[in-house]
Amino acid sequence: MNTSDFYYALPPERIAQTPAEPRDSARMMVLRRGGGEILHDVFRNIGHYLKPGDALILNDTKVLPARLHATKEGTGARVEFLLLRPLEQNLWECLAGPGKKAKPGDRFVFGQRMRGVVMEALPNGNRTVQFFCEGSFYEALDEIGEMPLPHYITQPLDDATKYQTVYARENGSAAAPTAGLHFTPELLERLRGQGVLVGFVTLHVGLGTFRPVKARRIEDHEMHSEHYSVPEATAALINATRARGGRVISVGTTCCRTLEAVMRDHGTMLACEGWTDIFIYPGYPFRCVDALLTNFHLPESTLIMLVSAFYGREKTLAAYETAVREGYRFYSFGDCMLVE
Repeated sequence: MNTSDFYYALPPERIAQTPAEPRDSARMMVLRRGGGEILHDVFRNIGHYLKPGDALILNDTKVLPARLHATKEGTGARVEFLLLRPLEQNLWECLAGPGKKAKPGDRFVFGQRMRGVVMEALPNGNRTVQFFCEGSFYEALDEIGEMPLPHYITQPLDDATKYQTVYARENGSAAAPTAGLHFTPELLERLRGQGVLVGFVTLHVGLGTFRPVKARRIEDHEMHSEHYSVPEATAALINATRARGGRVISVGTTCCRTLEAVMRDHGTMLACEGWTDIFIYPGYPFRCVDALLTNFHLPESTLIMLVSAFYGREKTLAAYETAVREGYRFYSFGDCMLVE
């Protein structure tokens, strides 16, 4: 199967630059896998499509203010670093730009509280950087870092919390699990009140989620790896839901990848943590997820391939074309679809 099989045309004006206000006012397209029916609704009505005993699983990762501006000691050169993933205590793999100004041994100043030394230039062009700071590293990040918005969002964000889910709690992501941006605390409580069960997993989203698929054949694409964890309470919730015939509903592709990676490896949901580079594309046999809530994704991306695996490639592309015609907003701050 070719990467070009997942292309669709999207006018630039359909790319959402700001989130919906309030969050749950986003539009929602509802797709039924058993047929070709397409419904149009508002996200705050998602409870109409959920049943008592359904298990709603969310990714509680928290986006770091991971974009850092630095001054090189000795020359005063300006270099921007983007934190990608922690390696050891205060040692991170980073993107650096311009890279030629961030060589091993170079020292940098980040605001008043932090210093850094480039330790290594990696084969992929990234850098490992050892950071030194006064007090908590994450508190220092909150002071000096900026939210790493995707490249297609060109308007500055007036409130960084708008790029966080209301249930974000585990530091580590370079990008938000955007399907969850539509929830409010009140909506989650309303769903619990109608008998929907809520559980959390963590998958720290890396920038690989935005990298284009360069291989002509999707089978030749090398998937990025991301760290996940599944707590005991969530594993027990999913196993009990499946045992009684209830549905497991994944909020977002990151949550879906976590659930499917664990279920594929073990045959049942276990409390565990690790790294996954699972690549889900058409032909994949889903073992855990029964319904999927997701935003509208970039053409030819691994994310639209995952949705196509769940709903079917032709039906997915037809739904995207419908969304364009109907004026839906796309990508991170855009509207969403519920595939059930």
